Amino acid sequence: MNIDSIQNGIVIDHITAGRGMELYDLLHLDSLDVSIAIIKNVSSGKMGKKDIIKIDADIPVDLDVIGYVDPNATINIIRDGVLAEKKSLSLPERLVNVLKCKNPRCISSCEQELDQIFKLTDKEHKQYRCIYCETKAN
Repeated sequence: MNIDSIQNGIVIDHITAGRGMELYDLLHLDSLDVSIAIIKNVSSGKMGKKDIIKIDADIPVDLDVIGYVDPNATINIIRDGVLAEKKSLSLPERLVNVLKCKNPRCISSCEQELDQIFKLTDKEHKQYRCIYCETKAN
């Protein structure tokens, strides 16, 4: 299978196999009017298998979302056909409007204008809690 290289855009690489579509959905890439390639289960020397997302446009992407889904992923910024910048990620301390609180009595469930904010409470287990009611995220 051949996927063309991109001249200006973003490559999200080293995504854990099977997590590429989750990233695609959380980043709302379906709303973009640009070429996007999602490559699943690519052979990888380091990881065994991995997913890759190629976005054929230099657009801002939410690094917190990517770090939440897969903190081991890397972001490659491509300009004029060459790697211009490489970013490593980590679990974000806060997530804003990525998750929704499942507590029906939480103020964020009642007040539609209020941001859904979660804080990292347990890095080892990748556990987040709502800042308003302390409910655990899924």
